[in-house]
Amino acid sequence: MSENIDLANYVPSENEEFMNSKQRAYFRTKLIAWKNDILREARETLGHLAEESANHPDLADRASSETDRAIELRARDRQRKLISKIDAAVQRIDDGTYGFCEETGEPISLKRLDARPIATLSIEAQERHERREKVYRDE
Repeated sequence: MSENIDLANYVPSENEEFMNSKQRAYFRTKLIAWKNDILREARETLGHLAEESANHPDLADRASSETDRAIELRARDRQRKLISKIDAAVQRIDDGTYGFCEETGEPISLKRLDARPIATLSIEAQERHERREKVYRDE
């Protein structure tokens, strides 16, 4: 990104051109900060798991520790998948497709993108997708 944009007090607005350079910079910054938070938490978890790997002589303590470890590892796996979605969103910013619904090609609302910056579907397309999923699940 060649231009220097002050994002400290910037909030994307419907009154400006959709996915202009300022909006792209805003969402890129938001996505990268989110990814960095996840990576920091992952490092803390690894440190915590390394400390916790002490041998517990009591069977109940050992079982509790193993359960905690399994829960932490599942959470880390979900976050690993989330990082790949964040990376994909940054790639969409780079290739100019970020912020547009994969199904309809229409812009995704700024409110939705602000709340869920990895969104690939507009609210309407997401609702249709979820209804189809529910129909198949209920059959």
